[in-house]
Amino acid sequence: MTQSDPLADMFTRIRNAAEARHDDVKIPASTVKRAVAEVLHSEGFIRGIEDVVDGPRSFLKLDLTYGEDRKAVISGIRRVSRPGLRVYVNKREIPRVFGGLGVAIMSTSQGVMSGREAWRRRIGGEVLCYVW
Repeated sequence: MTQSDPLADMFTRIRNAAEARHDDVKIPASTVKRAVAEVLHSEGFIRGIEDVVDGPRSFLKLDLTYGEDRKAVISGIRRVSRPGLRVYVNKREIPRVFGGLGVAIMSTSQGVMSGREAWRRRIGGEVLCYVW
């Protein structure tokens, strides 16, 4: 099975695992997915990232973060730029998600980073997703 949008698949797996209250989720590994997972980890949406090798295939195991009431920290994740419609912003147009409560994840010329970090560095790029 070929996928036209592997990042959307990653976000759907995370969304479904959080809704089902799983402790972790395994996703097929790639460089971009790992970079997005590291941004999610640094922003506190996931607890940890682990590389899992299963024969010829490699996976990323993401440990999801839950609050005191066993409610997932990730309440929503939405793909913005997709293969059929890429969304690029310059440094003055970097979006704020829910007035700063969420985070935009961006792919820039200096790597994948949060919207806040891109704003601090004064660089634009492709908006991959919103997480809140």
